[in-house]
Amino acid sequence: MFRKMRRFAQQTTTEEAINILLNEKRGVLSLIGDEGYPYGVPMNYYYDKESGNIYFHGAKEGHKIDSIKKNNKACFTVYTQGEKREGEWFYRPQSVICFGHINFINDIELTKKLLWPLGDKYFPSKEYTKAEIEESLNHVQVLELVIDHMTGKSVKEK
Repeated sequence: MFRKMRRFAQQTTTEEAINILLNEKRGVLSLIGDEGYPYGVPMNYYYDKESGNIYFHGAKEGHKIDSIKKNNKACFTVYTQGEKREGEWFYRPQSVICFGHINFINDIELTKKLLWPLGDKYFPSKEYTKAEIEESLNHVQVLELVIDHMTGKSVKEK
């Protein structure tokens, strides 16, 4: 169902791909948008090691929500800035591509529970996270990307 990576020698291990998901801050969520056009939107996210799912948050309405309601299949891409080794002029970026489907989290208690690790990843303190959750809880939509297929890649830009 999913294609094998063409340049398989550059494929990372699953553990390396998960490490990228755990450490990077942003990625691009790609959906099928209006009139069948691709719609890619930069997103903050949280990868949950226990479930193996990725969680996002955002408004309860808009292009992204409408697109998911029409077709919940998605692709999420995360990439590093790359490392530049001593004596080399080129970078060695890594990327992860996750294919899956998105579920809406509509249970308010589960929403609150999932917002905590998102807040902890981006906000400066637990107090700040708590205040943001209290302020936005009734206006935020948490999305769950259930990963059906994931690949990681490491390349030399030479």
